[in-house]
Amino acid sequence: MSKLSHIDSTGRARMVDVGDKPVTERMAVAKGEVHMKRATFDLIRDGQIKKGDVLTVAQIAGITAAKRTSDLIPLCHPLPLSKVDVDLALDESLPGVGITATVKTSGKTGVEMEALTAVSVAALTIYDMAKAAEKTMKIQNIRLVEKRGGQSGDVRND
Repeated sequence: MSKLSHIDSTGRARMVDVGDKPVTERMAVAKGEVHMKRATFDLIRDGQIKKGDVLTVAQIAGITAAKRTSDLIPLCHPLPLSKVDVDLALDESLPGVGITATVKTSGKTGVEMEALTAVSVAALTIYDMAKAAEKTMKIQNIRLVEKRGGQSGDVRND
């Protein structure tokens, strides 16, 4: 048995069989940031981006992405999500936008990829919405900060 769950004993990619696992409550939180120039930050804050409300569109994009993760990541299981919350906050200290995604399910596998995908797509949407104002924005520090449930136990990455 390989130590990597998505690789079989011959080195081929495979979808993990979770059929014998018990259904448990699962939760994951991921975070990331989009760093930008102060002028771009001000345009977003003041609602002056021509494409529309950047934070609302990015929030909806992140929620949609979490629900479609198995369509984007080839070996992810499709999961019935019970909660997807994507929070976007303007952060003057960056300057930029901080993104936090929280995803929950009751299932046989975790929702880490769904939370990470939500943050990633929300960040990409911010970039897309504001790229006419600035093409030098940086998407940074996308990471899992917490996971609960499942056989591997709870994880907290501060």
